[in-house]
Amino acid sequence: MLLWFAALSIAGTFLVFQDAALDYRLVALGAILPDVLDAIVRRGVGPFHSLGVTVAILLGVMLATIGRRLLRRRALALPIGMFAHLVLDATWGRTDVFWWPFTGRSVHGPVPSLGRPVALVLVEEAAGAAVALWLWKRFGLHDDRRRRKFWSSGRLDRRIV
Repeated sequence: MLLWFAALSIAGTFLVFQDAALDYRLVALGAILPDVLDAIVRRGVGPFHSLGVTVAILLGVMLATIGRRLLRRRALALPIGMFAHLVLDATWGRTDVFWWPFTGRSVHGPVPSLGRPVALVLVEEAAGAAVALWLWKRFGLHDDRRRRKFWSSGRLDRRIV
């Protein structure tokens, strides 16, 4: 479930913010982080799929970067990607997970994206691949200079926006 989360979170973030200076690598990392962390820490669905934890991480970034505007701009990409994950994973459909710990219940079950039927996972990954191809063309990553800039800084060429 890598392309589904990474490519669609980058595309959605770009379409919403239209910001060439955002670190899109961190958006993609944030989009896959809930699955990775819950799979490692809980071996199933857990707090990283909840709105509460994602908001707490956002608040942590905001508080940790007071007075450091450039660092904040870069670090905010991580919780933006985590919010995108919640949307793309349809986590809101599981009240006990999405609103944890406010529901007061413990959460059980597989990581949502790993509990889907294989056919759905294949469709989602194909959609992610198509969006990744669109991003490659839209961001002009066929150009070596732009591609190196993207891989080294996560930023896009300003002429793209």
